[in-house]
Amino acid sequence: MNAMNSMLAEIPGMFWTAFWVILAVVGLVLLILLFNFFGIWIRAWVSGAYVGLIELAAMRLRGVPVGLVVDNYINARKSGLDITVDQLNVHFLAGGDVQMVVRALIAAQKASIHLNFDRACAIDLATKGTGKTVLDAVKTSVNPRVIDCPNPASGKPTIDGVAKDGIVVRARARVTVRTNLDRFVGGATEETIIARVGEGIVTTIGSSESYKDVLEQPDRISKTVLDKALDANTAFEILSIDIADVDIGENVGAKLQAEQAEAKKLVAQAEAEMRRAAAVALEQEMVARTQEMRARVVEAEAQIPLAIADALRSGNLGVMDYYRLRNIQADTTMRESIAGGSAPQPGAGQKTSGS
Repeated sequence: MNAMNSMLAEIPGMFWTAFWVILAVVGLVLLILLFNFFGIWIRAWVSGAYVGLIELAAMRLRGVPVGLVVDNYINARKSGLDITVDQLNVHFLAGGDVQMVVRALIAAQKASIHLNFDRACAIDLATKGTGKTVLDAVKTSVNPRVIDCPNPASGKPTIDGVAKDGIVVRARARVTVRTNLDRFVGGATEETIIARVGEGIVTTIGSSESYKDVLEQPDRISKTVLDKALDANTAFEILSIDIADVDIGENVGAKLQAEQAEAKKLVAQAEAEMRRAAAVALEQEMVARTQEMRARVVEAEAQIPLAIADALRSGNLGVMDYYRLRNIQADTTMRESIAGGSAPQPGAGQKTSGS
């Protein structure tokens, strides 16, 4: 009983000891928080953008730069933006640029452009690593920019088109655009604008009856191109397309006709050469056939002495008949020699008279 009474007597002392220890720990934590975040906490409180010490400590534990987030939160609240510290923390942890988003929202608000926080964060994340920022998108929406078509970086100074009369027309355009914030995320970039405008210029020049029509009304190109709604599904809105320069190039039609005539000439020469080669081949074939016929004649003439000999043996031809035949042949040869003709060669086995 005495021991229990002594224990009960000691409980109030232990309670107070624990109480003072907890109070000391809490005080130490508060001192640490005040030491680390007192300046930021006071700056936020005085600016009317209060942020609690516990929230500041939680930001530090999450690895969020407290000073950067709080300063941008103060700027946003001072500008009348309805955003919270948690939204800024989430965007920073997602890899976004908190300062650029806040500046873009302030610039959009001052220019009476509708841009909410979520859209600004999406644009900021979409432009990450591209060399552009959400603030640039807002500035382009406020102050339209001019895009050269074609792009000077491509190394091509003009866009070339060929009119129906075959004359090349070289044009250079300047496209004035502004950012469409609603289509910025997922919209086509300025390279698409340049490609579409170039295609429209080439089409308009190609549909002209003569290069003179293009020179007389260069604004006809810009009007035709603008009517095609080239800014559809892009991150920009085309305000105007101005033709900065129009020049005349070479006569492609005449060049093509000359090349076509040259090609036809070469084809005709090839066909003539083929016909000549065929004629030469036919001539050689006729020569060969003539030699063949002569060989047959010689072969036939070679049979005459054999037939005469066979006739003499069989008694169908007498000796006097043979001599008369030889005299006739000799007489014929003499007359041909006197007349200036070439005497035929005697056949195989034939002999002249007196042999």
